[in-house]
Amino acid sequence: MTASPAAAGTLHTTRLGEAGPRVLFLHGLFGQGKNWTTLGRSLAATARVTLLDLPDHGRSAWSEQLAYPAMAEVVGDALVVDGGGEPYAVVGHSMGGKVAMALALLRPELVERLVVVDVAPVPTGPMSSFGTYVEGMRAVDLEHLPDRASAEATLEPFVPDPVIRSFLLQNLRRDGSRWRWQMNLRLLGDELPAVAGWPDLTGDPWHAEPYPGPVLWVRGSRSDYVRPEHADVMRALFPRVQSVAVKGAGHWVHADQPAVFESVLRRFLHL
Repeated sequence: MTASPAAAGTLHTTRLGEAGPRVLFLHGLFGQGKNWTTLGRSLAATARVTLLDLPDHGRSAWSEQLAYPAMAEVVGDALVVDGGGEPYAVVGHSMGGKVAMALALLRPELVERLVVVDVAPVPTGPMSSFGTYVEGMRAVDLEHLPDRASAEATLEPFVPDPVIRSFLLQNLRRDGSRWRWQMNLRLLGDELPAVAGWPDLTGDPWHAEPYPGPVLWVRGSRSDYVRPEHADVMRALFPRVQSVAVKGAGHWVHADQPAVFESVLRRFLHL
């Protein structure tokens, strides 16, 4: 089946800042560009920041299949439209980190430097927790849902953590008398194996060369998404990589330790 990604013009973006280097933020699975708003506003005094909703997320258009090369191409086309061909510093977390790495390998002229947050260019381990989140969201009866509190009550047995529940419920929208999930829950739920996967972009049909620009690889010290055995693969694809472990942070590094993450990011971006 051929991927049918959203067109570049149908990706929703928010722009912050009027001058300085261009910085793009890419969110993770079930997220939205606005998840980076606080950090984006902080950087906007000295940078032109773009917060982007990935295909099938937030206000961006839906597609028929999830594949990292296709997502990277659509994001790359959006950057050409957004920035007129200027290169960006690209920051991606989790799934957004995989999109960012694919973009750097396939469209290196668009990526001035790269920040990969708590993910590696390898197939991710079992995503059983995300499968449970999908099961919970699908259990919400949108046709007869009276209010948001009822949706949260349905989710609670599947998602006991109130922070993650609140994160997922950001995707619940009401249009008139009807409720809907803003992201493409059918596709994303069905394609969790593709989300966890990673394509061999050095093989057919892409034949990507290693990315020549500087790369910052940030992981949470309490996360197991990035492991020591991933380092050789990362260095092979991104020879100029430097690694940072943020103490006291799990997978959502930028949310767990926002001040430390911003400080690390500013040093790398020279902001």
